[in-house]
Amino acid sequence: MATAKKPKTIKERYTKTQILNEIAESTELTKKQVSSVLDELTDIIERHIKKRSCGEFVLPGLLKIQAQKVPARKAKKGVPNPFRPGELMDVAAKPASIRVKVRPLKKLKDMAS
Repeated sequence: MATAKKPKTIKERYTKTQILNEIAESTELTKKQVSSVLDELTDIIERHIKKRSCGEFVLPGLLKIQAQKVPARKAKKGVPNPFRPGELMDVAAKPASIRVKVRPLKKLKDMAS
C-alpha cells in the first residue's frame, strides 16, 4: 500500500528555470518538453481571455482567471472630497478597460492552510 508522500516546503521563490527543472525531474520529461507544455498552457489561457472570447479560464481545482470589461467613466466636477470633508474636487475621466481577476479555487485554498 503506497502512502501519499507529503510535499517538502520551499523556503524561497523558484525562478522559471528552477520550476522547469523540478517538473522535469519529477515527471521524467525533458526540460524542452516541460517548457513547451507551459508555453501551450499560456497560449490556451490567452485564447480564453482575449477579446471576443469566453473571457474565463479554469485550471481545475486550482484557479479561475476572468476578464471583466470595465466601462468608461465620465469626468465629474464639484464632487465632495472623501478625505477632506467640506471640500470639492474634480474627478478625471477614465477610458474603458479590461480587468483580469485570478481567483483561487478550493484545492488551492486548502494547500495554503
